[in-house]
Amino acid sequence: MTTLATRTGQPATVFDLSSIPRVPMTRLVSVELRKLGDTRAGRWLLATIAVVTAAAIVIFSLNTSRPGRTFISFAEVTAAPQGFLLPVLGILLVTSEWSQRSALVTFTLEPVRVRVIAAKVVAAVIAGLAAIALALAMAAVATVLSGGPKAWDGVTAATIGKFALLQTSGVLQGLAFGLVFLASATAIVTYFVLPSAFSVVSGLWGWLGHARPWLDLNAASEPLYNGKAMSGEQWAQFGTGAALWVLLPFVLGLVRVLRAEVK
Repeated sequence: MTTLATRTGQPATVFDLSSIPRVPMTRLVSVELRKLGDTRAGRWLLATIAVVTAAAIVIFSLNTSRPGRTFISFAEVTAAPQGFLLPVLGILLVTSEWSQRSALVTFTLEPVRVRVIAAKVVAAVIAGLAAIALALAMAAVATVLSGGPKAWDGVTAATIGKFALLQTSGVLQGLAFGLVFLASATAIVTYFVLPSAFSVVSGLWGWLGHARPWLDLNAASEPLYNGKAMSGEQWAQFGTGAALWVLLPFVLGLVRVLRAEVK
């Protein structure tokens, strides 16, 4: 603490804050995780993910013969609803602060915006992995209760890893779109419409159709749904698709957030 003279001649006290440690990253991540359930939209979305995942497993079990009730099949069934809802979770993690105008408080308490975005990324990955763990646990229970004679065939660490990669890339893509638009409705609509429109156009346009496996993330992600081994070309196609639809929007959104005026 130092003392300076004011215009009136009275001493003014100035506090030296340079020695105060910055907010730990673990605390920033825990705050971002808590924000997921602080709003009604976030709470309902988390509940919906759990309910829809369980409902998908039950419906599949009731409408599939016993030989077809394998762990991989149950896991594939949970991938569809979670792949639809987890990106919305990533979008809301970013946009809720800007729509509720709490970003001003966040960036005041932690002025380094890159650290806040990094905490959001970690929180999104943790939330996505938690949802994946829930889906796999439900699939395992369903397999034990109603699985067929070869229900566990093909289950390997690589299979679980591909499933986790598929869902994690989805939640990160949603977060990236949230960073680009900073508005929930716009980000959600664009996330669902733009990739789908690109898939339709690339399927109808001749020369673009040949490049579709390299540019369309939905097409490049299809091999991740099954338990078969992926070739090097398929991994490369997934990498280029993820770079176009996840990494590029994330970089553009990061630049926007770093330059945006917080009101």
